[in-house]
Amino acid sequence: MPMNTQGNALPELVDPLEHISNQHPCFGKGPNLNKGRIHLPVSPTCNIQCAFCNRSRNTYEKRPGVTGEILTPVEAADVVDKALKLCPEITVAGIAGPGDTLASDYAIETFNVIKERHPELINCLSTNGLLLEEKAERLIEAGVKTITVTVNAVDPEILQHICLFIVKDGKTYVGTEGAKILIDAQKRGIRKVKELGAMVKVNMVLCPGINDEHVEDVAKTVSELGADFFNIIPLIPQHKLSHLHEPSCQELYEARAKAEKYIRVFRHCQRCRADAAGIPGKLEISDKLYDLKKLNAQNTFSHG
Repeated sequence: MPMNTQGNALPELVDPLEHISNQHPCFGKGPNLNKGRIHLPVSPTCNIQCAFCNRSRNTYEKRPGVTGEILTPVEAADVVDKALKLCPEITVAGIAGPGDTLASDYAIETFNVIKERHPELINCLSTNGLLLEEKAERLIEAGVKTITVTVNAVDPEILQHICLFIVKDGKTYVGTEGAKILIDAQKRGIRKVKELGAMVKVNMVLCPGINDEHVEDVAKTVSELGADFFNIIPLIPQHKLSHLHEPSCQELYEARAKAEKYIRVFRHCQRCRADAAGIPGKLEISDKLYDLKKLNAQNTFSHG
């Protein structure tokens, strides 16, 4: 045990990365971790359009971008109260959509309420990163400790085939122009939240034939920016990319091996809904949190 100059034992330092890994099922030990999370669907709109994204409102699809209903910040906090009674193992309150969490202020407002009611929870946010830098301080003030940024490419020539357009300050940007704005914003945002003490995981959706040969470039870039984890998510072929195939286990293995040269790789993503709750891969309680009788229609959200 380390000692100070007076010969007294110093307290052991806790590695913050290890601490989060031991508490957060999406940042650490995956299915071996008996910890839960709840995703709160409070963010309906998005400020970019990804070629694979089809955000929807229903009760049956098991994928990101889908929810049964949209909650207000106070309703979301009430759902957290209920979820903790049903699943005390929940350690994380996360917001992952169904739109982008920073395209509106609902996510920050929700975290402010949760911080007051449940300061013991890890507040976690997922974003495309377009507005991450400018909202970074407010996120940290709201108690957000872990942030996931989806970075599908760091080359505008590649990203333009995945991100079809972005909307910034009321103006729409397409092609490589929009892609470059998004990439630059993501880089600044990741640097900023790392400076402020947040832990960062980067998600990359693996799109065969588009960015599958670009994995090392993305992993190396975000590692140099300070990201802590890297998560490669297999494409769900839909919307404008419905003609592509879903990456095979071998393709995922090879992509993750390339990324692991530069950054710690997370391998247990469940591709959760925006209203998922419980212990990933073990226990889901979302059907006990909402009135499913009201959610029998499928409604697609508009982008803006």
